Amino acid sequence: MTDELLIYGSYGYTGSLIAKTAVDEGESPVLAGRRAEAVEAQATEIGLDHRTFSLEHSTVIEQTVSDFDTVLNCAGPFSSTATPLIDACVETGTNYLDIAGQIDVLESIAKRDDDAVESDITLLPAVGFDVVPTDCLAVYLADRVESPARLRLAIDGLATFSPGTGKSIIEGLRHPGTIRENGTIRDVPAAWKTREFTFDGIQKKAVTVPWGDVSTAFYATDVPNIETYATVPEYALKIMKRSRRFTRAFGSKPVREASKTLIDHVVSGPTAAQREQNVTQIVGEVETDDGEQASAHLRTPDTYDLTAKTAVESARRVLNNEVETGFLTPGEAFGADYILMFPGVERRDIDLPR
Repeated sequence: MTDELLIYGSYGYTGSLIAKTAVDEGESPVLAGRRAEAVEAQATEIGLDHRTFSLEHSTVIEQTVSDFDTVLNCAGPFSSTATPLIDACVETGTNYLDIAGQIDVLESIAKRDDDAVESDITLLPAVGFDVVPTDCLAVYLADRVESPARLRLAIDGLATFSPGTGKSIIEGLRHPGTIRENGTIRDVPAAWKTREFTFDGIQKKAVTVPWGDVSTAFYATDVPNIETYATVPEYALKIMKRSRRFTRAFGSKPVREASKTLIDHVVSGPTAAQREQNVTQIVGEVETDDGEQASAHLRTPDTYDLTAKTAVESARRVLNNEVETGFLTPGEAFGADYILMFPGVERRDIDLPR
């Protein structure tokens, strides 16, 4: 191998933030993507080497990634990009990371654990906001009680979206609601459960959403029952409930493809000023069958800014051989306190009524 880190999808909204952060922190990754003009312009602007290749031909992918120690995949939707890149990484002995958050994608990567161990590589998906802070919080809470049986995670402040995030949401319309029950993932209707969580003293209504932790938190904590929530305004809750009858239509391939094309034209992602003003809060709860409980609150900067930091640091640790081989979640790989090393992140315990 002649180079260390390849960032695929580097010229997308989140990929660009990650590439810039890597350079700002003294790294020199090689940039890559399928659009030659875009990746060449980006590489020239920030002074990095680049590669151009699509994910349609396995031989081409293998020839390219074989020159690298590690690939960081930033090209969504990951339901289309993860498998061909992982196949190539397994064949060439190249570590793989991504910023995926889709449950079905994360589950498919978890099933490649034996392949990764045999190839002596690390498969470390979801090294962005979804799911680094929530995964670390899940590990923290699971360690605070004996034999946790239920885990709930609720997120407030998801106010901004990039084109890639929008496309991943569109891909997820096939599964508008997902939970883990007795260790098994099962689909549920949109807004299946509604409950209130307290964020910094303010109670807010949240509904179940198919967040990536339904997959990853199970591997990180062994908790068999997991629900993930997001706060929504009342009008959005009504829309989600009414949409249940249209789930099949929303999830059809023609509708998804048309929606993703529309996103390319109307979604640009938040500005730096918008990101600077955005704060995200996460509340986590665990509970045992005996009624023992623990809860904690996590406050983070904007999701995209944090993703850039966590993705670069996670790749650096993999490159430095600080991570075991096989499939791992961020919380498994780095521990509960990993998220606290990043600026603007604060964690505190929540006192529960006795």
